[in-house]
Amino acid sequence: MGMNKNTVLGWATFIMTLMGLLLIGLGAFRYRDVSGYGFAATGVGFLANAWVFNALKGRV
Repeated sequence: MGMNKNTVLGWATFIMTLMGLLLIGLGAFRYRDVSGYGFAATGVGFLANAWVFNALKGRV
């Protein structure tokens, strides 16, 4: 089973979405002080990168 470029981008999108949601969850529920803002901001960045990967999926 070979993976083409679209499959790789699909898996990268899925993994980055999971990591983004995990980081936002850590920032919201685990760390209530200033460090929670950093975790949440990093999670939003992961979601933004996943969005770009999803947009590139059919074009590469």
